[in-house]
Amino acid sequence: MKKRDFLRTAAASALAASAAAPSMAASGKPAPSGPVLLTVTGEIAAPNRGPIDPALDQMMHKQKLEFDKARTFDFAELAALPAVAIRPTLEYDGQRHALRGPLLADVMRAAGADPDAQGYVLRAIDGYAVMVSREDALKYRFIVATHLDGKPMPLGGLGPLWAVYEADRFPEMAARPVTERFGLCPWGIYHIAVRKKA
Repeated sequence: MKKRDFLRTAAASALAASAAAPSMAASGKPAPSGPVLLTVTGEIAAPNRGPIDPALDQMMHKQKLEFDKARTFDFAELAALPAVAIRPTLEYDGQRHALRGPLLADVMRAAGADPDAQGYVLRAIDGYAVMVSREDALKYRFIVATHLDGKPMPLGGLGPLWAVYEADRFPEMAARPVTERFGLCPWGIYHIAVRKKA
């Protein structure tokens, strides 16, 4: 698939997801008023939309996601959560940058994620997915970054959302080459699956 077609599909999928979200509004949680940027599925207790729609949720369908309910967030909802600022050295230019956004733990709490969950599968728009244990998410204080150096992160860069932590603060991570510190940190994140303990 050509890059331009992929980005067009990604944008269309985000808008389609926001259109599908009202189907669950009767559950008590309001659907976002803006385009959905993040969809949380799996072991959650606060959904605001119904199941995946293979026709309208094209990107999720093509990445073989399945769910019967989800909690969706738009930019305003994520920005309304308490923000945390970090300054990691990034692998892309070897410089420290200011990143800001809510703690992943706070986003999970807002989604009603099972507090005893095994962990979270973080999925990016390019299909990259990684499992982060709940313990590591708390230990490393992962954030869902919405801003880079004071500006919202654009689609096509590292955003609009990036699950990331301040690797420099943790000796076991800081000891690694900078190119090996962020394997658990997908940029362009759009989906999180909450996994229960086996």
